[in-house]
Amino acid sequence: MRSRPYRGKYLDGANASPASQTQRTFRILQRVHPAANVIELREVSKLYGTFAALRKITAEFHTGNSYVILGPNGAGKSTLLRNLAGLTRPSFGTMTILGSGEVSEVRSRIGYLGHDSMLYDELTAMENLRYSASLYQGETLSSGRWTPEQSLAMVGLDPALNRPVGKFSQGMRQRASLARALMAKPDLLLLDEPFSNVDLASSAQMLHVLNQLRAAGNTILLTTHQPDLARPIADCFCTMEAGQIVSMEYFPPSNAPAGMRSAAGLRA
Repeated sequence: MRSRPYRGKYLDGANASPASQTQRTFRILQRVHPAANVIELREVSKLYGTFAALRKITAEFHTGNSYVILGPNGAGKSTLLRNLAGLTRPSFGTMTILGSGEVSEVRSRIGYLGHDSMLYDELTAMENLRYSASLYQGETLSSGRWTPEQSLAMVGLDPALNRPVGKFSQGMRQRASLARALMAKPDLLLLDEPFSNVDLASSAQMLHVLNQLRAAGNTILLTTHQPDLARPIADCFCTMEAGQIVSMEYFPPSNAPAGMRSAAGLRA
């Protein structure tokens, strides 16, 4: 059973928060979720030759929570997100995502922002998002997705929507990538180092949007080397080492148990 879609209403500059005319505000209705877990992993491993990027991960990620995934380079953070996004498949183990055992069946409900912006420099921000929208075969924007204009406004890029992306700063490019990932109104949002090399203004704008989505019950998984920056939107700090999840620390209030879930039940 698919979760019920939500609708959003854009508030123009006249009605936006007085704190900042660039931080656009959307009313996002609460999602209704049919299951407690949006992700269930059972003994998930990913091998590249003899190297184990993921090592028998067993874990659950609760619907409507925001998870900040921490760990050193090479810990397996990006590999985990790529598997969840369906960009690669586990070598062993099973994944249940949004109630399905096949990521391909629910890929349209997953938003992914990786190290590659997936934007074309010669196209404007608007042209990039319109092209992305055209890839959703059989599904129209009028059926409940954000329009390109709305998505760009959410991340504060509406003044630059007709500028070529090649002329954007790194922070603006990252916000445009986030707008592309948000356009489908995903039930699950996967963000790989969204704040890397991004200026403080762009980071603040992205956090503003993610906080609204989190408050509305969306599920977010993001990796970062900046835990202090991401802490305000975190329901849980999930720490990875050597391809394993070694701890999941929840911060109340949360849909998940409070306190520290030790590595004992999560390690292979």
